[in-house]
Amino acid sequence: MGQYALVDGNCFYVSCERLFNPALEGRPVIVLSNNDGCVVSRSDEAKAIGIKMASAAHLIADLLRKHRVVVFSSNYNLYGDVSSRMMTVLGSLAPGMEVYSIDEAFLDLRGIQCANWWDYGQILRSEVLRRVGIPTGVGIGPTKTLAKVANHFAKKDRRHGGVFTLETTHEIEAALRELPIGNVWGIGGQYEKLLLRHNVRTALEFTEMPADWVRRNMSVVGQRLQQELRGIPCLEMESVAPPKKNICTSRSFGKMLTQYIGVSEAVANHAHRCACKLRQQHSAACVLTVFLHTNPFKPELPQYNPSRTIRLPTASNSSLMLVAQAEAALKAIWRDGYAWKKAGVMVSGIVPENEIQLTLDHSPKQTEKHKRLMLTLDSLRGRYGHHAVSVATQGVSNAWKLRQERLSPRFTTNWNDLLEASV
Repeated sequence: MGQYALVDGNCFYVSCERLFNPALEGRPVIVLSNNDGCVVSRSDEAKAIGIKMASAAHLIADLLRKHRVVVFSSNYNLYGDVSSRMMTVLGSLAPGMEVYSIDEAFLDLRGIQCANWWDYGQILRSEVLRRVGIPTGVGIGPTKTLAKVANHFAKKDRRHGGVFTLETTHEIEAALRELPIGNVWGIGGQYEKLLLRHNVRTALEFTEMPADWVRRNMSVVGQRLQQELRGIPCLEMESVAPPKKNICTSRSFGKMLTQYIGVSEAVANHAHRCACKLRQQHSAACVLTVFLHTNPFKPELPQYNPSRTIRLPTASNSSLMLVAQAEAALKAIWRDGYAWKKAGVMVSGIVPENEIQLTLDHSPKQTEKHKRLMLTLDSLRGRYGHHAVSVATQGVSNAWKLRQERLSPRFTTNWNDLLEASV
């Protein structure tokens, strides 16, 4: 029956670190979030000694020292490149694929004739491990949601060999009976509370709820989810991700900033990144918002969390235009005497770049000039790296940069970080 598979990397960030340092196998390893704040990936050994996901690093410092846990800062260049290689391999093994996240992908198995789906799942795992080096878990079921359920059990119990399939009605009912409703893909916190109030505690009990009640209380989204759990496909594969309706780039600073120049450089860089993301999806934005945050965990300091939204004269994806507008918004909300912890830029009102509404004072010549310049900029960035060319107001200061004290080399994306072998 299995028509869909969900494949995801086991402890993906940790697995990427181990890929280039085999000595880490068998040792407790964790990867921290931005600014080395919280745990975002744990090896099985780290889980075994009690390290929880999202634990604040400074609160478990004694535990880390006691068990000699290896700690890494997030190396997104490395993880993104390894993810791309993994998705390339998976895409070659199935008729269709939807990349769901950096370490997860749905595979469309419809049309494949297979006598044993568990064996097919093992082929998927072995090919990714052989060609990329990342261990994976595979769930296979008749719908995307049931494939997600199967993946949950593939990771939960090692006795399944990293692959779990849901094929018969009996197998599906048994799995849904064990799955808490809060662990169902698509059931958020509010829906979980609603269902628990109505004594729905497992995924199986959710499938037994009247369809009209589900539609009335959880909209068509809940109704589709219920149908998926019943084995009726309702969610189509998205081989191409839909354009984002809003794009936000923000970062906490490595240290709190009080000077305008450091904050303005950060805002300029965030605006530039928003522009790059718009160009990648061939879109332009009509609205730009800049926001600042002080540190809420330091109540003894003055608190101020301003924002300013600007409607652009014409929708744009030009780094020059968005950086200039972001600078204007920052000047409007800036106040001396505050210690800033975070800054961000969000663009919205996104439209296709070939459907921009022009104004009477619009200059087609200027727009074409910006377009050619951005094409050149993106080409140089693609060839020489993201920081090869930038807008002057992005600056060269590192005052606002993330704290990454345990960053591993960018083994696959930087010539200077290539592994060296001695013979």
